[in-house]
Amino acid sequence: MSSETVRSTLYLDPALHRALRLKAATAHCSMSQIVNDAIRNALREDQEDLAAFAERAGEKTLNWEDFLAQIRSDGAL
Repeated sequence: MSSETVRSTLYLDPALHRALRLKAATAHCSMSQIVNDAIRNALREDQEDLAAFAERAGEKTLNWEDFLAQIRSDGAL
């Protein structure tokens, strides 16, 4: 853990707490490290999703009926 950490209180479901404690023990790392890594990964995924949405913002929208017609004509359905 870095020297620039902030103490926080989290309320976990008892089963999640038990699983986290076991994972930390078997992985030989702290529960804090596992939680920090999980949060970092979730935020990274969100950032990637937002970038993908921004990249596709200019695309023409396609309604459901037109989409079905398109994939039928392509032979995919």
